Amino acid sequence: MNVTLSALAAFPDQLAAHFAAIPSDLRHWTPPAWEGIPSERLTPIEQLCHVRDIEVEGYHVRFQRTLQEDNPLLPSIDTDAYARDRAYGKSEPEVVIASIRAARAKTLSLITGLTESQLDRTAVFEGYGPLTLRSLIHYLCSHDQQHLAGLQWLLGKMHAKASTSSQVAP
Repeated sequence: MNVTLSALAAFPDQLAAHFAAIPSDLRHWTPPAWEGIPSERLTPIEQLCHVRDIEVEGYHVRFQRTLQEDNPLLPSIDTDAYARDRAYGKSEPEVVIASIRAARAKTLSLITGLTESQLDRTAVFEGYGPLTLRSLIHYLCSHDQQHLAGLQWLLGKMHAKASTSSQVAP
């Protein structure tokens, strides 16, 4: 579990660095096709907002409910509705990243030092099925990695578009 907790702690800095690699004029860019994206189909700024909201309204709630309730049903979050209703595209990256840092600090305080019995508490996660609190911690870490990969995927698409659009036809 130590490697997972270390990865969770390092994530806000990694996410900020990955986002900083996106040219500022492309923070709202969408590719012509989404096939192969390892995260949700979201623009770079929307990726940040999604990570923030999943942390706070998803994982914080899931961790707390799993610790406090007997085998709760943990609902999924409708990413598309959040992106639309919360106007993700109008968000300021610096504000979102600061929120992610604060949310992750709270996450780490919630899960660091849990007992084996707490880590073994069970829940049912919509779309995932039965799991333990320990499972949720790993799923959060996996979700982090998906969004780092998603930003890299978007960068790859941006560079592919830039190189193919600058080629001169014979």
